[in-house]
Amino acid sequence: MLLPADLPTPLQVLDDPDFARAGVELRLKRDDLAHPTVPGNKWRKLAPNLAHAVEGGAHGLLTYGGAYSTHLRAVAAAARALGLASIGVVRGEELERAPRNWSLRAAEADGMELRFVSRADYRRLLTERQAPGSGWLVLPEGGSNALAVRGAAVIPAELPGLGPADLVVCPVGTGGTLAGIAAGLSGGARALGVAALRGEGYLEDEVRTLHQAAYGRQFATWSIDHAHHHGGYGRVPPELAAFAEEFAHRHGLRPELRYVAKTLRAVHHLAVAGELTPGTRVTVVVTGLPDPE
Repeated sequence: MLLPADLPTPLQVLDDPDFARAGVELRLKRDDLAHPTVPGNKWRKLAPNLAHAVEGGAHGLLTYGGAYSTHLRAVAAAARALGLASIGVVRGEELERAPRNWSLRAAEADGMELRFVSRADYRRLLTERQAPGSGWLVLPEGGSNALAVRGAAVIPAELPGLGPADLVVCPVGTGGTLAGIAAGLSGGARALGVAALRGEGYLEDEVRTLHQAAYGRQFATWSIDHAHHHGGYGRVPPELAAFAEEFAHRHGLRPELRYVAKTLRAVHHLAVAGELTPGTRVTVVVTGLPDPE
């Protein structure tokens, strides 16, 4: 049985001198605390898809991800709890012969069958989205589809009193969480996504496509920052690691490096550089847990 999420997740106001000097308030929406095994935005996006799978009588889930994919781990844990089989298609055929990293080990421990493919085959399979047989629900990379967008759209409803001074910020990998937040905003608030990978233009198209699929319309409440991906997906250069360490020292929270730390560093840079209007209230959605030490 899959335990329900602990919602609404906490909203934490941070006392940060750099933001205070810029006249900007910083809050964290602690979605990393949403669920013990399916944390963060993964619960928001997976829950409606899991309900669809169970109601439709599916006996297994197939999905896609990279070597450190939180999505793969979340699908594996959720499938196991629901008594479903799971298959994870992993980008990088060379990983099959390498020792399993902690993330892939966790997915396998929850019963997920890992299938390693070349990057070219991975891109092709993402497009084809073929099920291995009847009774399988195929979830896209990152879990971002129309149901996932609607799942993420409830996040702004857990942020009371949104208004024109509010900026809700989240990492962007496949666009589902940003699409949901943008669709759920009210009161003139805006959403900013921070790209965790190289994808200018492509990621914007993905969000627009998700909006069309989920709501049959577009929204003008969002934008994507492409200046803080730090070299691409999974890249954690020394300056990013140092920022994360300093943030943990200041606030007692060690941020996940590949998505959350990039997002926090982006809003820190925007505040210090004076690119955020004084009086802005920034809410960063903490979408995942840090790597185990």
